[in-house]
Amino acid sequence: MIFVDRHDMEERLWVTEAIRRVEADANRSCDTHLHVFPLPSHWGVNLYLKDESVHPTGSLKHRLARSLFLYGLANGWIGPATTVVEASSGSTAVSEAYFARLLGLAFIAVMPASTSPEKIALIEFYGGKCHLVDDPGTIYDESRRLAAETNGHFMDQFTYAERATDWRGNNNIAESIYAQMAMEPHPEPTWIVVGAGTGGTSSTIGRYIRYRRHPTRLAVADPEGSAFYPSWVSGDTSVTARGSRIEGIGRPRVEPSFQPMVIDRMIAVPDARSIAAMHWVREVTGRDVGGSTGTNMAACVDLIREMRAAGVQGSVVTLICDGGERYRGTYCDRDWLSAQGLDLDPHLEDLRTFLSAD
Repeated sequence: MIFVDRHDMEERLWVTEAIRRVEADANRSCDTHLHVFPLPSHWGVNLYLKDESVHPTGSLKHRLARSLFLYGLANGWIGPATTVVEASSGSTAVSEAYFARLLGLAFIAVMPASTSPEKIALIEFYGGKCHLVDDPGTIYDESRRLAAETNGHFMDQFTYAERATDWRGNNNIAESIYAQMAMEPHPEPTWIVVGAGTGGTSSTIGRYIRYRRHPTRLAVADPEGSAFYPSWVSGDTSVTARGSRIEGIGRPRVEPSFQPMVIDRMIAVPDARSIAAMHWVREVTGRDVGGSTGTNMAACVDLIREMRAAGVQGSVVTLICDGGERYRGTYCDRDWLSAQGLDLDPHLEDLRTFLSAD
């Protein structure tokens, strides 16, 4: 005879209900929009921006947070009394705080002290607590320490991002892009361009491209101070760097979820160019985007120039990762830019010239 402990059964029922709530959130959210960026029609090149800022928590990281919670619940790591702890520069923590509140769980975000006040306020709005550290390199150990002290679970996005999402489909971001491109002039993108923070998005898209046998190539745009680009070029995964000023992407070390073999091209983007491109997108489209979107767009401009020089027609797809409202005190502030020694004017002039080319 087999006996089932009542406590275990109650916890199992809680997990079942928790998964239903997380899945219901996805069902309510549906998909994100794919916008056309205006390029001269005679170029024969189309540029699209998939707007991940319209998720309930305002960024691409909503997808990741949902996947991480489902992964933790299905693995038995998260229960009804678990304190969830995450190492995050902001957007992932915002989204995880949202899901923790949805499930009635305590949440602690371990973040660099330089994280924008706007993101800190959002985490606290969703009921999360912010644990700030002066040295960004300590966020992993601090997260493990806090998880142990609270008998909680360290979500560890930088390790689990590439495996928590089903890269073969199941309405992941790659499958969504191809479905939305189906009726466009060039339905199979020549390039898909993303940034890398955990490496989860690039891993999901790169694997999906290969699995579905698409000719599309994947480019990863990497900001100044990130270890990803020099590691990809050299093949040395032990590379370290100072870290990125573009929140959400670029890391001081090569994270476990970063999968270089699924990436066809990496493009290093100076911070001044990333932020200039962020402002340029708003000028051209009226859409208020964040710095990592600027990094993506700077890389798209480089690739489209190459395509035109080679006489190649086709489509390029990138992501709006989050909105510019999160960076009013940094990337949108002249005093902050001046203090950082960032001159946007040469890059803005070049980007404006790009659209006027014959």
